[in-house]
Amino acid sequence: MNTAFYIARRYLFAKKSTNAINIISTISVLGVFVGSAALIIILSVFNGFEEVVLKMYNTFTPEVVVVPSHGKTFDPDTDTFKQIKGDSRIYSYTEVLAENALLRYGDRQSVGLVKGVSDQYLKNQSLDSITVQGSFVLENSSGPQAVIGSAIQNYLMINTNDPFTPLQIYSPKKGSNASSINPADDFTMATIPVAGVFELQQDFDDMTIVPLSFTRELLQEPKNISSIEINLLPNVSAESFKKEIERQLGEGFVVKDRLQQNQVLYNILGSEKWAVYIILTFILIIAIFNIIGSLTMLVLDKLKDIAVLSSLGASKRLIKRIFLMEGMMITMTGCIFGLLVGFLFCWAQKEFGFVQMSQENLMIPSAYPVAFKGMDFVLVFITVSVFSFIASALSSNLSVKKINHINKDL
Repeated sequence: MNTAFYIARRYLFAKKSTNAINIISTISVLGVFVGSAALIIILSVFNGFEEVVLKMYNTFTPEVVVVPSHGKTFDPDTDTFKQIKGDSRIYSYTEVLAENALLRYGDRQSVGLVKGVSDQYLKNQSLDSITVQGSFVLENSSGPQAVIGSAIQNYLMINTNDPFTPLQIYSPKKGSNASSINPADDFTMATIPVAGVFELQQDFDDMTIVPLSFTRELLQEPKNISSIEINLLPNVSAESFKKEIERQLGEGFVVKDRLQQNQVLYNILGSEKWAVYIILTFILIIAIFNIIGSLTMLVLDKLKDIAVLSSLGASKRLIKRIFLMEGMMITMTGCIFGLLVGFLFCWAQKEFGFVQMSQENLMIPSAYPVAFKGMDFVLVFITVSVFSFIASALSSNLSVKKINHINKDL
């Protein structure tokens, strides 16, 4: 057995001449214990909220989207796109034609994005979960139907139960020079009944979703589309699929995965988590450096032992390692138990949800969400280990100084 470890372990459990040493050591362990548990719990909660937010965005964000690198529209009826559409790995292949337009209902009006989608858009099984009024239907026996975001409904005061007042949508005519005496002649106007209202997130709630055929008539665009949204079958790698069709399409198109489509969101989620980690780490460092006082008093308490070991031929390096390992054992004990308790707390919250939030909606659960990531546990363990080593090394230097004083006295 390692000599330094053996002696450090004996010192950890041995009776001290001064009870204050035990008290300070206990405080050090508790400080690291609480700090480690709090850090892993907070990181796990952030992971849970990250999953909830990304799940909300992923309802409307496809796994892969194809847009033109230049211009606003492109022709989807090429051999390359036909080959991609027939790929067996694809779950849904949605052609999209979208443009901002003027929305009018009664005497109210607003500008919003009108998004025309092909039939496969409805294969998204999450659409029903975000529908708060009516149903997510884009066409029935009476013709095309629209589904609007809650922001549009609130502003225009749209009544989905009123079949006699359709939503009016205005779009500038192609080639219009805005020189007509009547400004209305420069716009194409189409009406469509509202079948339902969805509520998801502010970035999407000002959107109006309609059939692709309706948008083609409104925008006078019989052939081209704005983008293609692709969702893949389970266990198909979106990253490898993205790289593959990038090679097929060449430089004329931009292919984005979910991270690239929501780059700002991912950056915000990551920066918030790291900011909390840094703040809690500073608190943890304060708790860890309590070990300096504990080891300092232990060195003073063990001066006779240091003298005996030195006279028996123990090197300064060995004695320094004894107190270094003593400090590491004290702090790492608190760290390991803190990680264990933090894991058990998060597991209980995940299974039973005993810590509730103030309100619940369709997309956010009533209990605080948690999610485990193995790298969080490794990160906390490494953080505690590094600062524990620094604090213990500073304190163990005192033992070397005491050896020099003893040697001088001799």
